[in-house]
Amino acid sequence: MKIVLQKVSHASVSTNELFNEIHTGYLLLVGVSTSSTEADAIKLAEKIANARNFEDDEGKINRSIKEVNGDILSVSQFTLYADVKKGNRPSFTDAAPGEKAQVLYEKFNEALENQGLLVKTGFFGENMDVKLTNDGPITIIYESKEGKIL
Repeated sequence: MKIVLQKVSHASVSTNELFNEIHTGYLLLVGVSTSSTEADAIKLAEKIANARNFEDDEGKINRSIKEVNGDILSVSQFTLYADVKKGNRPSFTDAAPGEKAQVLYEKFNEALENQGLLVKTGFFGENMDVKLTNDGPITIIYESKEGKIL
């Protein structure tokens, strides 16, 4: 399972009209692979909930999203598992099939909520318009395999 975390001052997701938005917090692009497990979802949620990516009173990056009362906008992103080694067209054979991906995506979001975070989502499996204002900018990739952070 792979997560691209972007610290944001604003993020939104829409199709024809606004569906969800957050202000201070994280935009998470969530990719599920064929080998991803529930243990990966839970481990990544714990790691992200406790990650210290926000500034303290001295300007040091030392506070978690919980400490700044931030929110999460979680967007499913199967293209994180694109294989671009051969040719010019990406292959998505490493991305989990829709049903498995949706179950683990929902488990991941539930695990974040169990950490006391407000989680808003996009539309699973749909074409979306995602907008963000990256704060920092801070963008970090988190990955877990077999329940261990890589």
